[in-house]
Amino acid sequence: MAETHLNYHDQVNVNNTLRLRELIRTLPSFCRQFFLGIKDTTSTRTRLGYAYDLRIFFEYLHDYNPICGKMEITDIPIEILEQLKAVDIAEYMDYLSYYRKDGVDFTNDERGKQRKLASLRSMYNYFFSAEMIEKNPSALVQMPKLHKKEIIRLDPDEVARLLDNVEDGENLTEKQLAFHKKTKVRDLALLTLLLGTGIRVSECVGLDIKDLDFRNNGILIRRKGGYEAVVYFGDEVEEALLSYLEERKHIIPAAGHEEALFLSLQNKRLTVRSVEKLVKKYARTVTTLKKITPHKLRSTYGTNLYRETGDIYLVAEVLGHKDVNTTRKHYAAQDENRRRMAANAVKLREPV
Repeated sequence: MAETHLNYHDQVNVNNTLRLRELIRTLPSFCRQFFLGIKDTTSTRTRLGYAYDLRIFFEYLHDYNPICGKMEITDIPIEILEQLKAVDIAEYMDYLSYYRKDGVDFTNDERGKQRKLASLRSMYNYFFSAEMIEKNPSALVQMPKLHKKEIIRLDPDEVARLLDNVEDGENLTEKQLAFHKKTKVRDLALLTLLLGTGIRVSECVGLDIKDLDFRNNGILIRRKGGYEAVVYFGDEVEEALLSYLEERKHIIPAAGHEEALFLSLQNKRLTVRSVEKLVKKYARTVTTLKKITPHKLRSTYGTNLYRETGDIYLVAEVLGHKDVNTTRKHYAAQDENRRRMAANAVKLREPV
């Protein structure tokens, strides 16, 4: 039988699936049915996140619930779910604010709590809809209120300085400069691609050489949810990618990484974590006041695109947002500025 080589995204799904199976073995036995039941409507990443969150919940019950404390977590029966009251889940949410486990301190802000309650509600809703429990106390607990966070993005002059610093190594440490000589062409191509297309970091590291189309200046990416999409790029991105590909021809990739576009110094496909560190390193050469991540580069692109076009639907489509309201929420501040400008756009009488 011929050996099958999985692409990056399929390999991520395989790794997530294997990790999920390990986690399920540490949860109450009825959880297995829940994860099988949502398999066709959720991604492996979502299910893995649920599993991590639910493990925290059942560990909490084991440590603080007098009934669950008398049994192993894997032996907790499904009846426990409906025996809990809304106040029990509210106490769990309060616990999440700060707790200590195995000598390590953990904290959750409102976003962390919201995600964990969403995981819990998903499990409760599944068993309630399947008529395996008669009560759903999780539905009675209010979602934590999210405080509006200012969207951090790079200003146009900061973008220009960032790319200049990638080219010349300005403001890098002596140790960083030693590596910079080997990676600056790759780093410039990668950052120019992120800033010039707004793709997610996971979409970027998943790119293979064959996904590039210079005839149409497009890249084929795998979006969240697994569907494929073509994203187009401009002349600056094209130039940076062609320069890197010329260098890439002389690199012998490690086994299993032959198709990857962006390679590490170990000649393996770059990981999401390594790109996050790379962005952080160069961003510090430009600003120490803003915490810049790959997602902030995506926000920068979205801001610039909306500023140039004023078309929120185009921005949503290019960024891969399934719901335009997600896009509108992120760029509402610009809408407000545009409305303020409109106040003086129409002159009623010519000044005397």
